[in-house]
Amino acid sequence: MDDWTQTLGTAPLLAIAAGAIALILILIIWLKVHAFLALIIVSLVTAFVAGIPVSAIVSTLTGGFGGTLGTVALLVALGAMLGRLIEHSGGARALAEMFVRIFGEKRAPFALGITSLVLGFPMFFDAGLVMMLPIIFAIARRVSRTNVLLFGLPAAAAFSVMHVFLPPHPGPVSASELYGANLGIVLLAGLIIAFPVWYVSGYLWGTFVAKRIQLPVPALFGEIDDDQPVNAPKPGTVIAVLLLPMFLIFLNTGLSTLASAGAVSTDDTWVQVLILLGNSAVALLITVIVATIVFGFRRGEKGTAIEKVVDSSLGPVASVILITGAGGMFGAVLRASGIGDALADSLGDLGLPVIVAAYIIAVVLRLAQGSATVALVTAAGLAAPAVMAGDFSPLQIAAITLATAAGSVFAGHVNDSGFWLVGRLMGMDVKTTLKTWTVQQAIESVLGFLAALAVFGVGALI
Repeated sequence: MDDWTQTLGTAPLLAIAAGAIALILILIIWLKVHAFLALIIVSLVTAFVAGIPVSAIVSTLTGGFGGTLGTVALLVALGAMLGRLIEHSGGARALAEMFVRIFGEKRAPFALGITSLVLGFPMFFDAGLVMMLPIIFAIARRVSRTNVLLFGLPAAAAFSVMHVFLPPHPGPVSASELYGANLGIVLLAGLIIAFPVWYVSGYLWGTFVAKRIQLPVPALFGEIDDDQPVNAPKPGTVIAVLLLPMFLIFLNTGLSTLASAGAVSTDDTWVQVLILLGNSAVALLITVIVATIVFGFRRGEKGTAIEKVVDSSLGPVASVILITGAGGMFGAVLRASGIGDALADSLGDLGLPVIVAAYIIAVVLRLAQGSATVALVTAAGLAAPAVMAGDFSPLQIAAITLATAAGSVFAGHVNDSGFWLVGRLMGMDVKTTLKTWTVQQAIESVLGFLAALAVFGVGALI
């Protein structure tokens, strides 16, 4: 594979990618083939058609599948265990009752979104969403059992906005390094644009679409018991447990950022230990252990009963994990085919303003191969020489960074593992996920770009 060079041009590669995406939609929506099987079949066919060496096809497929599952499987499984423990103990319902009592039913989706924005500052998108799901579902059941989108979309969009635009998340940090941007200015500008971008693309869009698409709250964490346990934990206890992974992950992201700035050294053992404890999977593992004690043993439940509760959480999410991994497999095949490199070469000399070119390149790469990280890094790498050569102010460079990040999130669809994660966790089929989440990501991207343009204009005046 290392010695192989793609000989097909940009147009044939684009045609192959478009045909593969269309085939997936036909198999799943029209022929009703299971998404897991459809993604594997199309990934295999695409690898053949794109000319990937036969000897490398299996390793490409399994590498993409395993690379995605390496993080997703751990986070979803541990998050499901945590959610089932909270749900079984009655803690989710107790917290939902308190939430609705404080904010009211009408303001609950907005309050959930704001909470997710705060939690999303240190937490990665998938980890934050999985952790919040039991609370989202409990509040949705408390207010309306057939309107999960009203509560789920604003929360998911909040985690997405924070993950895309704000350091210390890896995307904006990577782009900042490539562009030579001041990370503090990127953070400040990102904070300014994050709320309005979320308000429109997350809250207003979620409210709009929830009126048109009614979806029941999925029983992701097991069967729903209408009888509240007599010894249910207090809402404050549930909040404290949910804040634990946020605190641990904040240690990881904060120390990693300080290490990049040279303020601390990763050679120090204590720094390494805290960064390890704040790894998303490790933080959730620690939280599950704490939840087992707090929501299990302290309530008088025995080990066997707790083991059955935890085990019951894995069945419902097995399909989510496998389909998400298969989505990662399909994206890996498209990346291995060289479509990203071909598009980058074709789009690099468009003669557009740097901030516009960086955004468009990121958008096209995102649509073509699925990975937001690949789209962001590739687009930033292409635009970096022009940014370095240009006479841009620090605020303008920060705006270009945010514009590139905005492009990298545009309209996630079937070649993006995150598309399958969100859709399956919220119980949506492919068609519904395209109409809700894909559109939300497109709105978020366009609004983020317009906000970055505004920041760029301000930078030109300073």
